[in-house]
Amino acid sequence: MSVFPSRYKLSVLAVSCAFAPAAVAQNAQPSGDNVLPEVVVTSAPADGMARNASVGGFSETPLLETPAAINVITQEQMQDRSVRSATDAVKWDASVQNSYNAVGLADWFAIRGFVLDQGASYRKDGMVILAQAMVPMENKERIEILKGLAGLQSGIASSGGILNYVTKRPTDVPVRSATFEVRERGTVYSAVDLGGRSADGMFGYRINAAAEDIKSYVKGSTGDRRFISGAFDWRLSSRALLQLDLDYQHKSQLTVPGFQLLGPEQRIPTGVSGKQMLNDQRWSRPVIDDSDNIGLKFDYQLTDNWRTTLQANKSTLRRDDAVALPSGCQTQSLIVGYCSDGSYSLYDLRRENDKRSIMTTQALLQGNFMTGTMRHDLTTGVSTLNRRDNFADYVFNYVGESSIYNPAYYNNYQLVGVNPVHLRRKDEERAVFVQDVMALTSQLKLHAGVRYVQLKRDQFNSSGVVTRRTDDNFILPNVALVYNVKPTLAIYGSYSQGLEPGGEAPTGTTNAEVIMDPSKSKQVEVGVKADVTPDLSMSAAVFQIKRKNEYVDATPTYVVAGTQVNRGVEFAAQGRVTRDWMLGTSFTALQAKAEGTGDARIEGKRVGNVPRFKSAVFTEYALPDMPAIKLNATWIYSTSKIFAPSNEIAALNKKVDGYHVVNLGARYATKFGNTATTFRFGVDNVFNKFYWGDASSAFGGYLIPGAPRVFRLSAQFDF
Repeated sequence: MSVFPSRYKLSVLAVSCAFAPAAVAQNAQPSGDNVLPEVVVTSAPADGMARNASVGGFSETPLLETPAAINVITQEQMQDRSVRSATDAVKWDASVQNSYNAVGLADWFAIRGFVLDQGASYRKDGMVILAQAMVPMENKERIEILKGLAGLQSGIASSGGILNYVTKRPTDVPVRSATFEVRERGTVYSAVDLGGRSADGMFGYRINAAAEDIKSYVKGSTGDRRFISGAFDWRLSSRALLQLDLDYQHKSQLTVPGFQLLGPEQRIPTGVSGKQMLNDQRWSRPVIDDSDNIGLKFDYQLTDNWRTTLQANKSTLRRDDAVALPSGCQTQSLIVGYCSDGSYSLYDLRRENDKRSIMTTQALLQGNFMTGTMRHDLTTGVSTLNRRDNFADYVFNYVGESSIYNPAYYNNYQLVGVNPVHLRRKDEERAVFVQDVMALTSQLKLHAGVRYVQLKRDQFNSSGVVTRRTDDNFILPNVALVYNVKPTLAIYGSYSQGLEPGGEAPTGTTNAEVIMDPSKSKQVEVGVKADVTPDLSMSAAVFQIKRKNEYVDATPTYVVAGTQVNRGVEFAAQGRVTRDWMLGTSFTALQAKAEGTGDARIEGKRVGNVPRFKSAVFTEYALPDMPAIKLNATWIYSTSKIFAPSNEIAALNKKVDGYHVVNLGARYATKFGNTATTFRFGVDNVFNKFYWGDASSAFGGYLIPGAPRVFRLSAQFDF
């Protein structure tokens, strides 16, 4: 792909973002009484903890009143932890697990043991976005994680939950911030954050931009990234607010393939390194992603008690995909899995000019009213989703044999042309929903809601012939009780139904790349939340989730059979132990297995890539005599997992050992003249421990090592 179009689009967006504030400020005229009240930009309080989230319903609600397990990662926390990706952000939540987070690709997660769908479970301001490419963090105010079913809120989404990225909005106080960072083997990163309002307050802007020269800790996985975004507000009247946000990102990087099992005996590889690059041929090409989002939102206050919201978002991804792929063993007739001695078959895997897009809309009517002595908070609305996936069949050419221990290089290999692109998937989703939160007493609230979803999906082969058609309707109820024992302590119980999007049959199966039909999932959850003190919050939940089980049978075909049942306990606490000492912890105990499959190979066995126990502990300490210096440490622990490629049999020789990882860091705040300056230093995986961080069943099953010891140093200047 030519670099010129990417630079051109980046320049156009940059110029538009730069000149829009000045242009509108010049044209804006005072309107007397025609002025909206102050727009509140929600952020974390001084302790860095969030108190509200929008992901649990259809508007921002206090976490204490929401009958769901929700974690919010604030902008302050992301800054202090030098977060540059969602993978960096979510590692403090024990319920979130990496799922094929290969270096150079996208952030892909599982929550509560269920892998999130990259075209349904990731949201921006509540609207679906494509997550097959890295989601930029520079323009994100916070990340909201809803754990468990989200059928009422989102319709189609993984049983694990949803990630909602909340974008930064214009601020009443001007923002002028720049950040510079170096890390890994010499990655250089820079970013700016600019925000403010016109003199009359009618127009607001927020502009973020970043550039990155990538030199990953895996030698050879180099690349670059450029990003720019703009968010704008117009106060059209005292009752009307129009918001626009747009962003564009170009990212190019050589990706790092994972490892497969060894031989028919399926042994875990040993003697390998987290810095090992299997995609290091002279002819290797990077994965090139060009992604953009444009969102529009209109709020109108109809009366003092009623308001309406109209919202739309379009998410687009263009990709050139390429890798020198180690996969299978021809000498031992293995389609998936390396040879017993660590050798493997090497392929040229490529396709170009992928284009995927999702257009979503939503209209809400929200308000409150009384029936007798009972107060109702009502939300009703409609939503639409249109998805189009255009891509080609992969070029999958055999190159030769190599080895994870003694790599071979094929310098004279000639790349072969790519296949033509065609429309391969078309989704049309329509939904109607209603939710009523009824105050039965001063302490007891009933949350009752239902969503009706109509889905039409067509899948096509490379000749344009329909290979699978889905046309179905679903009703998704949700009911919960919240009892406030006291204003700072709430107990809740909930029952909900969700809608799984359907998994994709992996490479090597008889129905490879076919997407299964959506199916219902069910969840029961009981939880407790408490603000123990103004500076300390705690939550706990017990849950059971059931959904249809998908796996590869003996033929091998990707099929739906039986039920996957995940039962677990979650606990989280965060706050200040003393004025100088902050402590946070999160742990999840989880049992995930298949039931009623009729297949002795998997019946009752553990589901792959799901640890039975995972915990994360984070602490920060400000030196009493030198409060400008803060020291921090993180300890992440995971028990063993089962590596079950394509959810096949979970045998004991596929057990992946657990691990402990310790990260250390420090922050120093000072001033240079009138410029507030913050230096941050961090070391991840201090003891340079090798571990398998990811044992994903994606793409037939790959083991991905965790990152080795990595350093980072940054400086943030607030003008």
